[in-house]
Amino acid sequence: MEAPPVTMMPVTGGTINMMEYLLQGSVLDHSLESLIHRLRGLCDNMEPETFLDHEMVFLLKGQQASPFVLRARRSMDKAGAPWHLRYLGQPEMGDKNRHALVRNCVDIATSENLTDFLMEMGFRMDHEFVAKGHLFRKGIMKIMVYKIFRILVPGNTDSTEALSLSYLVELSVVAPAGQDMVSDDMRNFAEQLKPLVHLEKIDPKRLM
Repeated sequence: MEAPPVTMMPVTGGTINMMEYLLQGSVLDHSLESLIHRLRGLCDNMEPETFLDHEMVFLLKGQQASPFVLRARRSMDKAGAPWHLRYLGQPEMGDKNRHALVRNCVDIATSENLTDFLMEMGFRMDHEFVAKGHLFRKGIMKIMVYKIFRILVPGNTDSTEALSLSYLVELSVVAPAGQDMVSDDMRNFAEQLKPLVHLEKIDPKRLM
């Protein structure tokens, strides 16, 4: 049976509208160890957490031109860890005084039948990938350094290849709306990582 028409509504994190503040950059493979060494000296956890995640991106086409996008992610190396469902809103790029990209963010833990539920709701998987890397923390800031792997056979996470010869670096903070001062702290931290990596406010539309 064909799914009924969908009307897109703004998504908020319960009673508190949570926003993700984000800076991004990349380092070549041969510079990874130097960056990890620098982060060990700057961050709270000298030994970073490691992660190996499988992420699937689902689309739901509605009455609007742009489809509704949800991301489902699971850990591949932590048995029993829940699936996570994530919604990321459109980035707010207009404020030049704000040093980070800002977008609405909802992230919830779910049961293991998440993907079946999304398919029943009318979503279709657009693409999937594996992310492997390191996670550092500095106060409320989260620094992720990871490599993205393309999945060669759909659904088979054992069959992958690296997407590039570099690692993606993301500096992020999730905070209630209006806490724009966190972008100042992020900029100051990013300055300490130069010249190893240059973290910037990148508009995703430029990459399309």
